[in-house]
Amino acid sequence: MATNQAEWHEAMLYDRLDDGAVRCRVCPRLCRIAPGKSGVCRARANRDGTLYAITYGRVCSVAADPIEKKPLYHFFPGTTVLSLGSVGCNFTCRDCQNWQIAHADAAEADRDLRELLVRNLPVLADHNDCQGVAWTYNEPTIWLEYILDGAQLAHEHGLYTVMVTNGYITEEALDVLAPHIDAYRVDVKGFSDAQYAELCRIPDLAPVLAAAVRAKREHDCHVEIVTNVVPTFNDDEATLRGIAAWIVAELGPETPWHVTRFMPHLEFSHLPPTPIPTLERAVGIGRDAGLRFVYVGNVPGHEGENTVCPNCKRLLVRRTGHAVEDAALRGTLCSMCGENVNVRTRIK
Repeated sequence: MATNQAEWHEAMLYDRLDDGAVRCRVCPRLCRIAPGKSGVCRARANRDGTLYAITYGRVCSVAADPIEKKPLYHFFPGTTVLSLGSVGCNFTCRDCQNWQIAHADAAEADRDLRELLVRNLPVLADHNDCQGVAWTYNEPTIWLEYILDGAQLAHEHGLYTVMVTNGYITEEALDVLAPHIDAYRVDVKGFSDAQYAELCRIPDLAPVLAAAVRAKREHDCHVEIVTNVVPTFNDDEATLRGIAAWIVAELGPETPWHVTRFMPHLEFSHLPPTPIPTLERAVGIGRDAGLRFVYVGNVPGHEGENTVCPNCKRLLVRRTGHAVEDAALRGTLCSMCGENVNVRTRIK
């Protein structure tokens, strides 16, 4: 079990300090961790001056999901992805939908975790007709060592790789992982430091934005952005226009933006679900900013789930929920007019 130090996996990217403490360099929190303690994420612990990744190879959630569930709409559409999650997170979001695992302590949750050896990932993917592997459900950044080993092996077996992330990662850690990641699906939860402090309890959003840009520009990751639109919190005009304008300027107008419906959870349980007209207004804001692909999420059957060619207006991908019902693509191109619609169908 993970409480046995002999079975723990030594972490990467940390410094030993003079007093037996360590400094973790995986996320911008840069936790200083005293002996016998863990970082904010609760998945990286100091034992006798050595930092261990105590959830390495230990999972609590495994599923064969449609890639559209991540959500990724312009990445291997219609395929199935082996989705893995563990426990812990470097955020403590007040509206977390997966709080049972994201807010869990790895040591206390040990009885609910099971071992999944890296070498078994390609076999498990094959047995479940999966074309790729995704690290998701809880924050994958804190699972750095397991993702690195798993992603390298996945590529060796011709499988694509996906991180579904809050984006709070150091440049150093991103540069370790991103060369082996094909799709980087990141949440942009607001557009001010105050919003991130209130919702996620971190001081600033700059590292999130910088990581998304670096993943695309420096590492050729396919990037899609998700904003969970929360009534009275981030549904204002300034926030939505700020996010949309940033995507256009820094990631490009072809980058998909998913504006998804909030459902009440945890400390935000008093808020109502996002009204559909609010999401439709966000779609309009994105298009006005120059985005070519803006999607409505968490509203099954809404026409905003579909991909339409921005040039000839042909319906290219029809979706209902997470199911692709019809596709009219020729690789990354519209099959009618040949417009490039930024659909990734290859691994690195």
